[in-house]
Amino acid sequence: MSSRLSLQRFFFGKNGQLTFNTIFKMTDLSTFDPNSVGNPSNNIFGLPFEEDDAQLIILPIPWEVTVSYNAGTARAPEHIFTASLQVDLFDPDVKDGWKKGFYMRPTDKKILMKSDYLRKEAELYIKYIADGDIVGDNKFMCKTLKEINEGSIFLNNWVYEQTIELLNKGKLVALLGGDHSTPLGFFKAIAEKHGDFGILQIDAHCDLRVAYEGFNYSHASVMYNALEEIPQLTKLVQVGVRDYCEEEFEYISNSNFRIVTYFDKDIKERQYEGQQWKQLVDEIVNHLPEKVFISFDIDGLDPKLCPHTGTPVQGGFETEQIFYLFKKVLQSGRKLIGFDLNEVGVSHDEWDENVGARCLFKLCNLLTASNS
Repeated sequence: MSSRLSLQRFFFGKNGQLTFNTIFKMTDLSTFDPNSVGNPSNNIFGLPFEEDDAQLIILPIPWEVTVSYNAGTARAPEHIFTASLQVDLFDPDVKDGWKKGFYMRPTDKKILMKSDYLRKEAELYIKYIADGDIVGDNKFMCKTLKEINEGSIFLNNWVYEQTIELLNKGKLVALLGGDHSTPLGFFKAIAEKHGDFGILQIDAHCDLRVAYEGFNYSHASVMYNALEEIPQLTKLVQVGVRDYCEEEFEYISNSNFRIVTYFDKDIKERQYEGQQWKQLVDEIVNHLPEKVFISFDIDGLDPKLCPHTGTPVQGGFETEQIFYLFKKVLQSGRKLIGFDLNEVGVSHDEWDENVGARCLFKLCNLLTASNS
């Protein structure tokens, strides 16, 4: 067991009563061996931190109600937790970053149960509209759509409440999905805490559809909803997009450069014609504002790395290409203020979860390094 030390600052609150808050807590790492096998009795990555001790809190969101192709991501956080025990703690880019403390909260089983129930409803609804039937002609389908949209609003509010509470405690926060609809409430908490900010989105899709399949808060609509509902979101820079519709392309074109999209096809063609990834990365980073949130849909990677993600698309990146981009964001002097990692699939051999765990570890290290 780890022992903890804490200092407390006493002060008089607005009501004149004496109170205190904890300003420092530290886990005793003197008996922890970072070179040893991961201990499943500890937390994420086998680290011996508790929530109060950790600088960075990972919030798992077991939700995949509106996924339109493959399911499974709702259970990804638990599988990533298991796979994380295989991740070595030495990161040459951020040495000893883990010592800042990473802690993953337990999965909220009530959220998972709600997701499972609404997912079954969504599957029936999606099949109904796929057959060309009219929703308005079927009272049951109208009720189903209403339930799903209400459930998504509930989830957005729950995520906001969880994340704003942690941010107000001075914690760094990361969100682990689930599908890509999950971080909208977190975006709103980030906006409330930090003011103007930008999102760097790694994704095979734009996620700019309007109420895709009738779901107001679809995984395919998360960036559209963020742009429409969060005025503090001043810039969205998308990298790796290779599957999108004409409506989304027009929305980007009419955004007055609030959205800058680096399509996978254009990136590849520029590289074929001699441009280096460094040149492209420098250009991408220059579009970002001072405060940056990373939204990482793992399907932005080459699908050989994430074959069981919800909506895989050929093309995409190697992990080191994306890690290089993230590193250059930090080196530019910009500040990371949070991240989400979403759409990690669940596979029989835990390959997807293994890749997801390593992406999570890199993001955790970079977020703490940016806030040291």
